[in-house]
Amino acid sequence: MCHVSTKESVALIRKAKAEGLPVSCETGPHYLILCDEDLMDDGRFKMNPPIRSAADRDALIEGLLDGTIDCIATDHAPHSAEEKSRGLRSLNGIVGLECAFPVLYTELVEPGIVPFATLLNALCVNPRRLFRLPGGKIEAGEIADLTVLDLNWPHAIDSTLFFSQGRSTPFDGWTVTAGVDKTICNGNLVYTASSRNINKTPIPPCQEDYL
Repeated sequence: MCHVSTKESVALIRKAKAEGLPVSCETGPHYLILCDEDLMDDGRFKMNPPIRSAADRDALIEGLLDGTIDCIATDHAPHSAEEKSRGLRSLNGIVGLECAFPVLYTELVEPGIVPFATLLNALCVNPRRLFRLPGGKIEAGEIADLTVLDLNWPHAIDSTLFFSQGRSTPFDGWTVTAGVDKTICNGNLVYTASSRNINKTPIPPCQEDYL
């Protein structure tokens, strides 16, 4: 089940799992962090499903904690500035690939709402398990698909520095406390930060907008 965003959906999926049905689901970072009280008439807030109520957001967090929600997916949608320039009448979809981890860590893990291991399972472990992807182990002979995280990197999300050609994210300007320091894909270093401070200057990855 894709893009779960309501408390009713969480309840139905929880019930289905309790009955032994082979069902899994994902939600997006924005549904876990934002609610309709945060909405502005800005294309950065136009997505499908829309941002829901605080009660829905809280139910999603509870579903993440109890295992009802298996994965967190960004549904990365790199629309042009023109396509997102018509406020809430803009095309649906936002970019999330480059700010998902720092925002989720800062807003959910640091305040003690969600354990770090739960976040990592939803972002990395569970998707690999559900889709039967190879690798995922740090040992000799395994494919090196790794992400190095910096948990002490206070900085502001700046969409103008994204490698994606899409810039539309509701988290633009948010202050976060962590980020991605390096990414290794299939044994190759494809992204790195030049230093461990707020002025990090990353190098371009091997490809863009592939999700």
